[in-house]
This record gives sequence, C-alpha cells and structure tokens, in this order.
Amino acid sequence: MNEVKIYDKFGSLKKVVSSNELKKRADLLITSPMQYRKTNKKPSSSVKTS
Repeated sequence: MNEVKIYDKFGSLKKVVSSNELKKRADLLITSPMQYRKTNKKPSSSVKTS
C-alpha cells in the first residue's frame, strides 16, 4: 500500500498516513470488522396505513 495524504478544503496538507499504519488498520479490520461499522445510519421508517 502507498501512503495517503490528507488535505483540508483549502488544499493544505493536514496529515500523511504511512503504509505501515494502513497495514495495521487492515489487519484490525480483518480481526474485528465491527470496529469500523457505521452507527449513523437512519432507522428505517415503517409506513403506517389508516
């Protein structure tokens, strides 16, 4: 994996994520996928008929 550069909306460099850190994240994702689960999903609304 290549390193990832993160920029803000103005185009200035904020952070560089190294390839070693990306490999660690990938290993964590394989061992515990629930860690990266999105919790901000909207609950499904049920349609009520009267």
